[in-house]
Amino acid sequence: MDTRRTILWIIFSVSLFMLYENWQRASGKPTLFGPPVASQPIAAGSAPHTPTDDVPVAGSSPGSVPAAGAIPPTSNNPAATTAASAVPSATAPAKGEQIKVRTDRFAVDLNTIGATIDRVELLAYRDSADNAQNFVLLDQTPGYYYVAQTGLVGATAGTSLPTHRTPFTVVPGPTTLEDGKDTLDVSFEATSGGVKVVKTYTFHRDSYEIGVKHAVTNTGDQPVSPQLYLQLVRDDKSPAGGSRFYSTYYGPAVYSDAEKFQKVSFSDIEKGKGPDKHVARADEGWVAMLQHYFVSAWIPASGQRDYYTDKLDANLFRVGLREPLGAIAPGATLNNQANLYLGPTDERILEKIAPGLDLVRDYGWTTILAKPMFWVLEKIHGIVGNWGWSIIFLTFGIKAVFFPLSAASYKSMARMKNLAPRMKDLQARHKDDRAKLNQATMELYRTEKINPMGGCLPIVVQIPFFIALYSTLLASVEMRGAPWLGWIHDLAAPDPFYILPVIMMASMFIQFKLNPAPPDPTQAKMMMIMPLVFGVTFFFFPAGLVLYWVVNNLLSIAQQWQITRMLGDKKPKAA
Repeated sequence: MDTRRTILWIIFSVSLFMLYENWQRASGKPTLFGPPVASQPIAAGSAPHTPTDDVPVAGSSPGSVPAAGAIPPTSNNPAATTAASAVPSATAPAKGEQIKVRTDRFAVDLNTIGATIDRVELLAYRDSADNAQNFVLLDQTPGYYYVAQTGLVGATAGTSLPTHRTPFTVVPGPTTLEDGKDTLDVSFEATSGGVKVVKTYTFHRDSYEIGVKHAVTNTGDQPVSPQLYLQLVRDDKSPAGGSRFYSTYYGPAVYSDAEKFQKVSFSDIEKGKGPDKHVARADEGWVAMLQHYFVSAWIPASGQRDYYTDKLDANLFRVGLREPLGAIAPGATLNNQANLYLGPTDERILEKIAPGLDLVRDYGWTTILAKPMFWVLEKIHGIVGNWGWSIIFLTFGIKAVFFPLSAASYKSMARMKNLAPRMKDLQARHKDDRAKLNQATMELYRTEKINPMGGCLPIVVQIPFFIALYSTLLASVEMRGAPWLGWIHDLAAPDPFYILPVIMMASMFIQFKLNPAPPDPTQAKMMMIMPLVFGVTFFFFPAGLVLYWVVNNLLSIAQQWQITRMLGDKKPKAA
């Protein structure tokens, strides 16, 4: 078995895997890297989602009975199912007034119906499809639905506490963060079911974290024990700017200290398995909606809370938590503080906000290697000040670390290449007897002291590290909008002139020419086609990833050429 054939099988396996991934996505099924692409995308011009069963039911303990008309349990996790059950509403919500808030980081639209966050623009990031527009994370449009909501549940029969469907009144005050000030407070108030709620959003300068305070006052003559819910609702439509050639996870996630980071795919929720995929109750943690480069997350203060995930409507899902506020005596006020993060998956920002929140930058199974690699990449960037050059220097560093293994691999390939004439002679002599050909081949390897797998094993050892570096570059929001030089203005976008993919194809062709020639003409033709197939695929990959592969290939070519030249005078004797 020669090294060339082994490499061919590896390439064939990778190609088969990529075809399987794309077939899974096209079939609306989950892939190894994420949930399925929305099978029923919202048509342009259609009405936005207005679900009526989206107010969680209050529950006091796992296994409690949902309120009349609530969605019945669909999983083996009664606490989470009860938390997610909803009381049907008779009518669709009214259209409220939009309160526009502006800070140095956000352009936010707050709705007086429920005092909810309807739309969020991130001013430091541009839209991937239209560079003249800011990136919109939360929005309500005919083709996109993604909002953050809060409210109270737990009223007595026949009454309703203020929810995200209750009309609120905005408290007069500024809605723009003025120069010289570090915070901006925007408040809303509403009274319903004998309870008054003052909801205050606190925006901070140079921060993607929003403080959300609920001041709950009992205006009745009996004690009340409401529960506060914080939830994120979005459709399962694939976020704009994605690629059909690689997949990144988007969807809900739940974190607790006991169960750690748990992703819950839309497909699992669709099947009623969502509550089984995450913790039901904890005294700490958060909930989030993930997508490539960005995340929204509710982070409450410490205290018991129930987590829930469920489907509200066609292609509409939510993740949330519900926490008891305790008994509030008549005339008393209770204050609850939570934080809402709406921004990029920047590790350095997230790890300061809440334990485990940095895990929303999803490296998958390569996390144990990818996080240290990003740390090194970040340190290099601190010196050179350019993410493109940082990628190049990091690739140099990784190649240097694995130089001994690579050298052993290339030496083995060079010796195999020198045996090519003798291999052809053996094939000609034993062309009608496969058993004798294999026996003669193995005898030749023993005589020349060559391990036919010697060129592959060192490469296999390095594969997890290079996949981890691939994951690092793919997940790093720092690459988004980051220039390298010349024509590369965004390392997270494809090369606009396809220069790097063409260099990639040329480097792959040179690499194959340096390897031992396959004895089978069919294999030889396939090896010549592979650079074209993979090169075309890389036309649609982020430029930062292609840059990494180009540099890696060029370094491999230089190393392999030098080792082959050094061994050129040490050819084995003729047969």
